[in-house]
Amino acid sequence: MVDATLLYDADCGFCRSSLALILAWDRDQRLRPVALQDPEADRLLAGLSPEERMASWHLVDADGTVHSAGDAIEGLFSLLPGGGGPSTLARRFPSIARLGYRQVADLRSPLGRLIPRSVKRRADAHVRRRT
Repeated sequence: MVDATLLYDADCGFCRSSLALILAWDRDQRLRPVALQDPEADRLLAGLSPEERMASWHLVDADGTVHSAGDAIEGLFSLLPGGGGPSTLARRFPSIARLGYRQVADLRSPLGRLIPRSVKRRADAHVRRRT
């Protein structure tokens, strides 16, 4: 049963590789990945401007509630096996979750260049299997 939709930047190698790791962790398939570039993202994120949509990743709950950037960390980890600890930390220290997310997001392009193409191809194949 899908509990949330995870929206990611399909043009970002770091984002796709990170998503593949998350989906591998999501053994119960509670997450459904959707690219921000997919027309469905426009519907799911209707309350956000195009700039806000592309500024970060988003987690959309089954009821349509949108959580973005560091504010989505708690919800994401709560859906993953063994993710209770990180979820609790993100809930208790939201400013640290936001800062941590921003630190990584600001480095996604340089980090993406460090990921070998073969790893990105495997990540893309894993994501395709889940979409």
